[in-house]
Amino acid sequence: MSHTVFSDTYCTLGEGPLWHPDQQALFWFDILSHKLYRRGDHGEAVWTFDRPVSAAGVIDKDRLLVASSRDLFIFDTANGDETHVLPLEADNSVTRSNDGRADPWGGFWIGTMGFNAEEGAGAIYRFFDGKLTLLFDNITISNAICFAHDKSCAYFTDSPTYVVMKVALDENGWPVGEPEPFLDLNEAGTKPDGAVIDADGQLWSAQWGSSRVACYSPEGQFVTAFGLPAAQTSCPAFGGPDYSTLFVTSAGVDTGDDDPMAGSTFAIETSFRGVPEYRVVID
Repeated sequence: MSHTVFSDTYCTLGEGPLWHPDQQALFWFDILSHKLYRRGDHGEAVWTFDRPVSAAGVIDKDRLLVASSRDLFIFDTANGDETHVLPLEADNSVTRSNDGRADPWGGFWIGTMGFNAEEGAGAIYRFFDGKLTLLFDNITISNAICFAHDKSCAYFTDSPTYVVMKVALDENGWPVGEPEPFLDLNEAGTKPDGAVIDADGQLWSAQWGSSRVACYSPEGQFVTAFGLPAAQTSCPAFGGPDYSTLFVTSAGVDTGDDDPMAGSTFAIETSFRGVPEYRVVID
């Protein structure tokens, strides 16, 4: 299936694509440029912050919960107002936020990592019921946070390991037991970055350095892959009116003239379907 360039706006580190069903628009971030973008029927908008921002969850029509290098905050897309919710490793100048996604219970999982990918400097947290709880630590590059729609498990990766992990969840969405390998990409040599689960429970993995996004069955078997004209594909998201469009962000950092589309955001019309993102519950 062919791709189109959804936005040719250059992102140093494009990440966190999020389809907003109320606004019928895609939001995404350029982490290192401190920017949040939105593109829909009325064109493209951009907001610039005083710190890196990386991921968001939908709260309601206008408001997003946004993760930054030092906090979680509510961002009102109608008027640009920010409301601080709580700190996120605010006392650690080494780290910033990275991959994150709302869970089926109205919580929000957010990963951190070192600005220079310092080994083991990152972690994964869950924001739920007004509190931030550490779930996993000693992570170098947190990525691929997503959830089975039957609420049975969550997925995540520490990208340099080339292994996507799977962890069982209890009735309230908390991890149970130890994470287990779900998808080992060491032999394939494709590094997992962001991921999303489609309506059939398949995991779609953007694979950094491999110019593609790949699909795997709920059992971890390869299904298909779509090539893209940017080496550093970073995160996928399903959206559009019927959730059959797969959007994929990419990064231009450390690329050269042989990767001219690096940093663009792409759209692929597929025969697959996604589901609306879960909404974050703010008390």
